[in-house]
Formats: sequence, C-alpha cells, structure tokens
Amino acid sequence: MYHHYFSTPKGFPRPFIHITADHNGIIGVDFVNQINEKERKNVHTEQCIKELEQYFNGERDNFSVILNPSGTHFQKRVWQQLGEIPYGQCWSYKELAIALGSANFCRAVGMANSRNPIALIIPCHRVIGHDGKLVGYSGGLDIKSWFLDYEKNGNSRKIG
Repeated sequence: MYHHYFSTPKGFPRPFIHITADHNGIIGVDFVNQINEKERKNVHTEQCIKELEQYFNGERDNFSVILNPSGTHFQKRVWQQLGEIPYGQCWSYKELAIALGSANFCRAVGMANSRNPIALIIPCHRVIGHDGKLVGYSGGLDIKSWFLDYEKNGNSRKIG
C-alpha cells in the first residue's frame, strides 16, 4: 500500500488530501486534518500529486491518473458516470440516475455516490439535490461547497 499527503491550498477546509494507491492505481482520496501514516509513494501517487497540483493551479479540469476503486458493479457504473459530469457543472441525483438508465435508481445512485472512495478525482461533489441544495458529501458539505465554488469561479484561487 502506498500513501501520500498532499498539502491543500490556503482556505481549503482541511490541510491535507490523503492519497492511497496499490500497484494497479489510486484506491482512495480523502480529506484529513493530520498525517497519520508514513508516506510511501509509487508511480500512481506521483501522477496523482502532479494532477492535483495542476487542478489547484487552474491548469487541469479532469484527471487521467489510473484509478482502482473497490466497489460493486453498480457502484463502479455510478462512479464512471460521475466522470461524465462536465467541470463546473452540477447534476441532480435524478439526472445521474436517468443517465444510468432509470429515475428509479435515485436512492441507489445516492448510496453509491456516498461510497465513492476517490473523492474529487471521481467528481461526486458535482451532484446536488433536485432543488439545487447541497446534500450528501462524505468529505463534508464545507468541502463540497469549496469545490463547487472553485470550479464555478474559474479556478481563481491558485496555490501559494
């Protein structure tokens, strides 16, 4: 298992993004307040670090790092569909469910979204309630709000 802690930009709600990888790709990205494990990098964490730097510097609006999330077939379908939400836009859970084949999938889509192990890179922050309200984000609504504002305002917040 490989770990790296990426220092977030000034004003971000948590000081670090914890990146976890195995030999096949990134398996986890979450937001933490402290470093809890010794860092051990591999090619996937190095690529992820580079792409996060580019994202936070306004030079990247999607990610190409290899991902290896663990989940059910349906969860993986949802996570793949999340990657289709354009940068700076939001979809409702219903829109996401319809894109997956049925409005009846709303609850299952919400559950899969909440279990996304690779936050930000799989952009679950771009899913909002049907009424436009921010709902459900495992990293916290403060982080979801930060990302949506950052993407909406054209990356006006640069690192440094």
